Amino acid sequence: QVHLVESGGGLVQAGGSLRLSCAAASGTLFSINDMGWYRQSPGMQRDVVATITIGGRTNYADSVKGRFTISRDNAKNMVYLQMNSLKPEDTAVYYCKAEGGGYEGGKYYPPQAYWGQGTQVTVSS
Repeated sequence: QVHLVESGGGLVQAGGSLRLSCAAASGTLFSINDMGWYRQSPGMQRDVVATITIGGRTNYADSVKGRFTISRDNAKNMVYLQMNSLKPEDTAVYYCKAEGGGYEGGKYYPPQAYWGQGTQVTVSS
């Protein structure tokens, strides 16, 4: 299975920057494919922010294009989200997501989505 741990959230003023990191831990027989960042505000659904394939192809929500950059280090099983020109409406809990599958403990796990615990990002006006 894949265990995800996010870090880097916090409080920042509008116009500032933050960099989120997500470490993915899995067994040696597990493959991690697409990864991404999602966010959820109170009372709202969880929405995609940015995704990145194992080959590095990226996709962004319109609201963050030109301000956020997603990247990954496949050797370290890390995914990052550089957030610049932050706005109060970017305030949310940010979640890391990874899709992976493989063998662990002699059991086969088909490809599925795994989520981190989330990290709070608060942008003050």
